[in-house]
Amino acid sequence: MKWIYTLAGAVLLLVTVASILRTLVVPRGLYSALVYRWWSSLRVVLRRFAPASGGYQAQDKAQTWLAPLILVGMLSTWLVAMLLAYTLLLFGTTADLGWGVAFREAGSSLFTLGFASGDRLHLSALDFLAAASGPLITALLIAYLPTLYGAYNRRELEVTLLQSRAGEPAWGPELLARQQLVDTETALPQLYRDWERLAADIGEGHSNYPVLLSFRSPRPNRSWVVGLLAVLDAAAMQLSLCPRSAPPEARLVLRAGFTALRDIARTLRIDFDADPEPDQPIRLTFDEFDAAVALVGASGIKRERPVDEAWLHFKGWRVNYEALAYELARRTDAVPSLWSGPRDFPATPIPPSRPADRRPKLT
Repeated sequence: MKWIYTLAGAVLLLVTVASILRTLVVPRGLYSALVYRWWSSLRVVLRRFAPASGGYQAQDKAQTWLAPLILVGMLSTWLVAMLLAYTLLLFGTTADLGWGVAFREAGSSLFTLGFASGDRLHLSALDFLAAASGPLITALLIAYLPTLYGAYNRRELEVTLLQSRAGEPAWGPELLARQQLVDTETALPQLYRDWERLAADIGEGHSNYPVLLSFRSPRPNRSWVVGLLAVLDAAAMQLSLCPRSAPPEARLVLRAGFTALRDIARTLRIDFDADPEPDQPIRLTFDEFDAAVALVGASGIKRERPVDEAWLHFKGWRVNYEALAYELARRTDAVPSLWSGPRDFPATPIPPSRPADRRPKLT
């Protein structure tokens, strides 16, 4: 029977090492079952701890703990799996070694760099391998944290800058309207360029390190998903309503945006249509679009197309990213902004806040 325990320990050790490598080392956007299971289970647990009467604010406060708990859960899972694997290997490969002694020796080697080997006089290669495994896992996770927080800081910097342009929570039509109201519409091309680069960064970083999806913005009404969706909607509306005057950067940010969402979706194994037809139905309704066009028009933007025709073009753009943006907003429990889809908790869409006009009145 000893060989069965040895084989089980070797398989468990290989599976654990593979999980560590695919999660922390391999820069390829590989699916991490461990991260996803911790993410999905902890989301449910934290949601139940949030008071039902607290609305989104309570959910956001509870979900703040999701990212650190996932990181702790990852480390704990790997260390416990290593402990069980080396216990099985020591028990299976060493004659007359009981379960208690094998467990104590594996734990001593793995966690303290010591060797609780008073019951036998020699150390094996397994002892030294176990002694190296614990610090190596911890070192890899420590080196992993600066990468995560570097990507997080780059993301949140642009999300914070978007607040003054698109409101909080961000909304695409509000972005267009504000630029017209404060005479900064010429800044839109640079905004699109910044978010084109950020979309590429998000697509690369969040697909390689999906635990980043659980890191929330410092402010409850901010979210990278909602921010990206707002920029994409603003670009799509501008191209649909004003095709001649819209900057070429609008097309580029749209392409970068839905490409990033698709890269993340592939990592999370979310099904999507890679080449949707432009006349496919979307969840946003014409009435919602028409009301947004009226808002944008009231700010002073002059349409170059009638609303009915612009709606067809807008649908053709939004069909490329709407479903994925809604799904990621749902999974990340993002702020329920306008045009961002449903959530897993009762939520009413929150319109963006607009500061009062404080310009002095000339008499």
